[in-house]
This record gives sequence, structure tokens and C-alpha cells, in this order.
Amino acid sequence: MAIPASLANQLSLPVIGSPLFIISNPDLVIAQCKAGIIGSFPSLNARPIEQFDEWLTRINEELAAARAADPKAKIAPYAVNLIVHKSNNRIEEDLALCVKHKVPVVITSLGARPEVNDAIHSYGGIVLHDIINIVFAHKALEKGADGLIAVCAGAGGHAGVLSPFALISEIREFFDGPLALSGSISTGRQILAAQAMGADFAYIGTAFIATDEARALDAYKDMIVASASKDIVYSSLFTGVHGNYLAPSIAKAGMDPNNLPEGDKATMSFQSAEGSKAKAWKDVWGSGQGIGAIKSRMPAAQYIAQLKREYEEAKAKLAVSAAAYAD
Repeated sequence: MAIPASLANQLSLPVIGSPLFIISNPDLVIAQCKAGIIGSFPSLNARPIEQFDEWLTRINEELAAARAADPKAKIAPYAVNLIVHKSNNRIEEDLALCVKHKVPVVITSLGARPEVNDAIHSYGGIVLHDIINIVFAHKALEKGADGLIAVCAGAGGHAGVLSPFALISEIREFFDGPLALSGSISTGRQILAAQAMGADFAYIGTAFIATDEARALDAYKDMIVASASKDIVYSSLFTGVHGNYLAPSIAKAGMDPNNLPEGDKATMSFQSAEGSKAKAWKDVWGSGQGIGAIKSRMPAAQYIAQLKREYEEAKAKLAVSAAAYAD
């Protein structure tokens, strides 16, 4: 597969915990990495800018200590998500801190800039860019991204509309580098399915909202556990870009989830880590369609252990099934 050896040797599962706006924090990232998957967070979750520096220092120190305490343990690297949108007035400062701390993996979103990729490459870092279609995939690679994150139908937050079967297949016609798949992945079986489809990583976000370490309201976590795919609404109202949201949270905010107007992409803003509307992300909660598999709240390490069991069980069952069709 296309996973760089520098990453694969440190992973216990081919999984990236996606950066969750407002929700991801050092506690969650460190727990994910110690359990053997790549943990990540948006740089804009740390504010003011001084807190971002503090978070990076803490994550580097705690992961280094964990590796020193158990050199044989699979302790994964971490990633930082940089919003490369013109409204993000912190991008230059955040990028400088990523270089200072030599962040192993950087996930870029909402734009692709060669100078950002060059800065991360200057110390040997890896850049993954999230895309929703082939046009954006080509642009990201042309501007120097090392890998892609295919954000397909059913993903939480800002999601695309393409089937993963279609998008992954088309990407693999011209790109054999690192590729992650995002969209409704909540179980170990689905991780294996992502690999079988041609992806190197499963990109899991929504399920981690319900973990103990996540910086989400208890009501948000409980709504994730109580809901299913029927409770997801796809709308551009809240940030100007289409995304998936929990219908009960929309109703609670005083709106009709079945009758939402279109949003205006021109109003999208990430100034001071705020969305284009005060309600977005705070009162109206993002979620992917895969929440039907999330049955309870638990620590991140426990959830990752569950994924590992499901993944191994799925591999064993698939081997038996495939043997029936062998020559």
C-alpha cells in the first residue's frame, strides 16, 4: 500500500482520527496516538495563538515520553489541520508554529497553497489535503500535497456527495500515493472495507465525538449515541459550504431541519475560529451518517480497542468467505 513506512511502522490500525472543529483537543489526540492511530486537531481549536504553541509542546512531550517508556509500543504520530482559506487570518502564524514544532502530518482544508506544502516539507513533514471531487484532487497534487483525503457522501461536517466507490476508483487511476477515505466509517469492518476499496487509511471523526476525552457537550455526545442516519441533514446554511448536521440540534436551535434555506459561500469565515454564523458548530452540531453504529460513550482507547477487535474479526471472516471462491 501507499502508506509511508515512517507512518505504517507506528500504527496499530490504518486509521486517522479526523480533526473535529472545536471538539478535538490534546487529551483526545494523545489518547488516539497512544492507542496506535493518528490523532489530529484543527489549529484554530487552540486560541489564542499562544495556546496552539502550548498544545504542540504538550503533545510532543507526552508522546515522546510514552515512546521512551515503552519503545516497542505502537504510538502513532499526530496531525494538525490548517484551514487554508483566505478568511483565516492566523494561517501564517499557525504554519510557523507547525514548522517550529515539526508537526509530523499536516492536513490542509478549503484551499491548497504550494508555500504551505513547501514549509511542511522543509523539515520532512507530510501534507494530506482533503478533497470532495477529482478536480480538487488534481489541484492539490499539482500544488505539492503528498496525499489525499477523499471526503465522500455521509461524512460529518463539510462533506461531498460522491460515493466512495466512485471517488476512490477514479483517484486510483492517476494517484498511487497515500489516500484516506472519509464518510460514515465507525466500525472495524468498515476500516477493512476502505482498504479493500483502495484507500490506505480510514478517516474517522463522528464516533470520537462520543468519547470521554472529546471537548463536546454531554448533550452533543448523548445525541450522537441516540441518533441514526435518518437524523442527518445535509445543508449549506450554517457555513456556506454543504455539510452534514444532526437534525435534532437544528430543531432545538429553533429551525425546521426539513425546510432550510441555502447558505452563501461568500460569507464563510474562520476569523478567530468562528464559523460564518454564530450558531454553526456551537448550537447546530455536525455529524456523519455512520452514527447508527455508535451505541455508547466510552474512552477513546476503549473505542479504538473495539475497532481493532472488529477489524481482526472482519479479516478472519473475509478470508473464510474468499476461500469459497478460490480456484
